[in-house]
Formats: sequence, C-alpha cells, structure tokens
Amino acid sequence: MKKNEIILVALMALLNFTHILDFMIMMPLGNILMPKWSLTTSEFAIIVSSYSLSAFVSSFCAIFFADKFDRKKLLLFAYSGFLLGTFACAFAFGTYSMILARVVTGIFGGLISAQILSIIADVIPYERRGRAMGLLMGGFALASVIGVPFGLYLANTYDWHYPFLVVATFGVLLLPFLFKFVPNVNAHLENPIKLKERISNFYDIFSNKTQVTALLFSFLLITGHFIIVPLINPYLVYNVGVLQEYTPLIYLVGGLCSLISAQIIGKLADSYGKRNVFVWAALISIVFVVLITNMPHWQLFVVLGIFGFWFSSSTGRTVPGQAMITQAVDNKTRGSFMSLNSCVQSLGTGFASLLSGWITYSDSKFAIHNYNYLGYISVVLILSCVMISYRLERKLQQVPVETL
Repeated sequence: MKKNEIILVALMALLNFTHILDFMIMMPLGNILMPKWSLTTSEFAIIVSSYSLSAFVSSFCAIFFADKFDRKKLLLFAYSGFLLGTFACAFAFGTYSMILARVVTGIFGGLISAQILSIIADVIPYERRGRAMGLLMGGFALASVIGVPFGLYLANTYDWHYPFLVVATFGVLLLPFLFKFVPNVNAHLENPIKLKERISNFYDIFSNKTQVTALLFSFLLITGHFIIVPLINPYLVYNVGVLQEYTPLIYLVGGLCSLISAQIIGKLADSYGKRNVFVWAALISIVFVVLITNMPHWQLFVVLGIFGFWFSSSTGRTVPGQAMITQAVDNKTRGSFMSLNSCVQSLGTGFASLLSGWITYSDSKFAIHNYNYLGYISVVLILSCVMISYRLERKLQQVPVETL
C-alpha cells in the first residue's frame, strides 16, 4: 500500500475504533447496569438494540442522499453528531434517558460505517483492498485490546459514566487530523444523480441479483456473529463464574488475537481468494461458538484461550466477507449501496440483540438461561453464510474489475 493510503486507512481505523468502542462498551456494562437499574435480559437488550435500530433508520435514509455529497464532509458531519450522542450517554440517569441517548448516537453512527467503507473503496484499488480491510479491522481490534478493557477498568474502578466520556474526548481530539489528512472524495459528483434516479437506483439494487446476494450475505454474517455478543459478559460472570475484575482480560486477549489475525487474514484473502479464506474461518469459528455458549465453570486460562481463537476466527470471517461485499457494486453508486449495507447490518445487530433478549432470561442471581440456544442459532446462520458465499463469488466474477 502507498503512504497516503496507509495514512488514510490508519485514520479510518482510529475513527472506527471510537465508533465501535461506543457500541461495544455498552454490552459489557450489562454487569453493572442490570443490577443497578434492575433490568431483565429483555430490557437490557432493548437498550443495546436502540442504537442499532436507530442506525438502521438513518442508514436507510442515507441511501437516497449519500452519493449527493462529498464523502469526507458527510463523514465529518456524522462523526460530530455521533460524539455529541456519546457525551449524552455519559449523563444518562435511567433506562429511558439511556435509550434516548443511544438513539441519538445511533442516528449519526448509522451514517459512519458506509462512508468509511465507501472512502476506502473509492481511494484504494481492489487488488489492495483486502489489506486495507485488514488494517481497517484494526479499529475493531484496538477497541477490544485497549478500549473495552480500559473502559471496563474505568467502570469497575470509578463509575460506568467514564467510558463514554473517554470515547467522546478521544474522538474530539481525532477530528483535526481527519479534517487535515482525509482527502475529499467527490469523483462521484462529476455526474450527479437526481433524486428520482436515486430512488430508481434503490429499486435497481433489488433487481440486481449480485447485490441482493451480497446484502443477504451481509445480514446473515452480522446476525450470526452478534446474536451471542450482547450477553457474553453477564454470562461469563453469573454463569461461568469469571470474576468481574478479570473480564477486561477477555477483551484484551481476544482483541490482541483479532489485531494480529486481521493483518494475516487480509493478506491471505488477497493471495488465496477471499471466499476460500472466508469459508475456512467460518467453519473453524463454529467450534468456538459452541464452546462459548455451552461453557461450564472452566479455569480462567481456558476461557481466555477459547475467546482468543473465537475472536481470531470471527475476524477471519469479517475481513474477506466485507471485501467481497464491496465488490458487488461500482464506484458510481457505491455510497448508496454501502449505506444500504450499513442499514442491513444495523438491522441485523438490532434484531440479534432483541432475539437474544427474547430467547434468554435471567434469574434472581442474574444468571443467564437458554444462552446455548443462541449458539445453535449462530451456527445455523454461519453455515448459511458459507453456502451463500459460493453463490456470491460466482456472481462477483461477472462484475467488471475496472469499475471497482
């Protein structure tokens, strides 16, 4: 990758770090907020899903205007609103105020992912995009390695408000670098598309079998992963018996494994084929999904090892999977398509959160029941992605490489 591409991807990864961390830190705080506010698993799932479902709405609306603006300007606008929403979360005083703050954060946050992916796809050629996606996934890994453990440390040591304050402050410090180093991405504005044509393009997406397959693949990919995520921390503490002060280690080890594997997987995907790497990673990840959701009282080092392999294999699915999805559309309408993809992913995470709350329940000691059912559903969805990936690859071969 060229120097300017590395700088761009590094900044996008840091932005992604704050974006993902705001979303991720909400779930581990369940250990604190569920007893503090006397929440059931369903109520906590509503708090978690409120971000995703509001992001779904804003992502859907963006389909019709995302390609009308310079991608950099739209990204900076969305990121500024997202930071304001994160600050608001820090000052929530109960269930309803937190839901409202998460909705505001989600409305702006829903615009971010599509713009990041569109900027990366517009600036970096397809033959180097696998590496770029690997570096971009470093934002997720950093959120796990540094952000979540540190956020949990702040929450356990001081109060649950502090993680949100730190995330928002870091984002404010990042803004000047984004203004300076992220280039304007406006080649798609040379021949602007009118609203009527945008609506027509939206319907065209659903008449394009390649793009429909990519969206279905994206929805199942995120739902299959996320369905077991929201209640992991309460499950580990109240079912498996992991001490709360040790829970940051789970994310530290998992994040380190994800950070390393993202770079390796990105290179392997470019060298050996994105679908091939995806399939192997998906099949390996199934083993660890089953282990995690049926975990007895194991020693801490065993738990850490299982989560390390699960984080690595999950990253192994996501990196080549996202690269395949970006290939389904040309650069002229990539903003609208990636907004729809972000919309689909938000719907998937919101649906997965609600489903996890509906299927499980907690007893008087906050132990989570029926968590293993979530694992079985996850396995079915992952296997569905594997089957669809073969069909998607065949259709992607029909997309001209020069338009990517």
